[in-house]
Amino acid sequence: MAEPYRERLATMLRQANRRRNASGVRLECRHFFSGAALYANGAICASLTPVGFAVKLPEESRAALLRKRRVRPLRYFKGGPIKKEYVVLSAAAASEPAALRALLRESIWYVTHGKQSVPVRQ
Repeated sequence: MAEPYRERLATMLRQANRRRNASGVRLECRHFFSGAALYANGAICASLTPVGFAVKLPEESRAALLRKRRVRPLRYFKGGPIKKEYVVLSAAAASEPAALRALLRESIWYVTHGKQSVPVRQ
């Protein structure tokens, strides 16, 4: 069941990251429960599951996107805990190549560089 999600996530990554990965970050799409996850240097930064496409972002970015109603908090099942650093993109946000590219880059930066110096998204 997870294979279609892994294939879709890999396709999303290729479309968002058309340039070569010059930063030296190793990106890998792997199975993740009932979906797939994107790992950057071994750390999960995004997932695609039956609940949608989620990215791990710093607090300021999550808050701004929540205010604009372009995301919702990530919860894998009804009544389950909210995954604090993740948000699920709306269908509209996930279908915008430029927005998706910016969010993926920010997420990858965030998980590979820690909480320091996350570039501001325009």
